[in-house]
Amino acid sequence: MGLMSFIKDAGEKLFGRGEAQAAQGADKAAAANAAAGKAIEDYIASMKLTADGLKVDFDGANATVSVSGAAPDQATREKILLCCGNVAGVSNVVDNMSVSNPAPEAQFHTVVRGDTLSKIAKQFYGNANAYMPIFEANKPMLTHPDKIYPGQVLRIPPKA
Repeated sequence: MGLMSFIKDAGEKLFGRGEAQAAQGADKAAAANAAAGKAIEDYIASMKLTADGLKVDFDGANATVSVSGAAPDQATREKILLCCGNVAGVSNVVDNMSVSNPAPEAQFHTVVRGDTLSKIAKQFYGNANAYMPIFEANKPMLTHPDKIYPGQVLRIPPKA
């Protein structure tokens, strides 16, 4: 189990529309939390990431997501965690996931203003031209090497 921190105001805007906004009445907070958890699960599925028994819970009062399930490999586990955390309104992710085929864990980097994948590659690998492994490690969340934003958390795989 682990805890990852994210920038609450950065990321995909999944809340405040559709079912995540529809909560009304006495159980408004519980319904909103359930809808937000479902929105994050749907986002993970849209990225074509799967885990056996995947369960995502959101606690709006603490801006925390708890995620559990068994990922097929370390990369999928890390991508699911990033999908949970790179959402506007989320500041922490509690990792209760397991991995069927363990491998070395990646490092994580929070993008700051002025960062590029080349600059990040230079920092972690010593070679600005080695940005493609970082780009590949963050697909499908990244669709283009130039489309990163401040506050986004990226996977940095071990140097090959």
